[in-house]
Amino acid sequence: MNIGFYAGSFDPFTMGHMHVVKTASKLFDKLIVGIGINSKKKRTYDKEIMKQAIMQALKDENLLNVQVVTYEGLSVDSAKEHNCNYLVRGIRDDMDYYYEENIAQINEEISGLNTIYIRAGILGSISSSTVKELFNNGKDVSKYVPKAIEKMLLGTFH
Repeated sequence: MNIGFYAGSFDPFTMGHMHVVKTASKLFDKLIVGIGINSKKKRTYDKEIMKQAIMQALKDENLLNVQVVTYEGLSVDSAKEHNCNYLVRGIRDDMDYYYEENIAQINEEISGLNTIYIRAGILGSISSSTVKELFNNGKDVSKYVPKAIEKMLLGTFH
């Protein structure tokens, strides 16, 4: 069974992330979306609420072979714990590629896991940071995030 591990902070989860998930879900028998928790970074959105909102967004898209987990520590360690064969990374541009390639080389060295890159799609150039900035300044971000994530941002997700 081929299992992919797509790690990120997803703070918040965007349409670019969703594009990567949709594409990767077709390539793997199972895809795990791992919400990485870095104790040195303060999250804007609660990890458990984000996890629930992402799960709803995946359900809304009928992505039945995708699971969401939270983890601390290295992505490769969590991927190994979940019996993953590959790491999945979304890239927006050449700057992302060079950044991700450096990490992929280290990850492969310490874990033996290969990394697969997937373009983040047309709306993928909008980062989580940009979505937060727009949202915090009263702008409509509905085309940049899945509906469940928009509800979470607005405080109406249950």
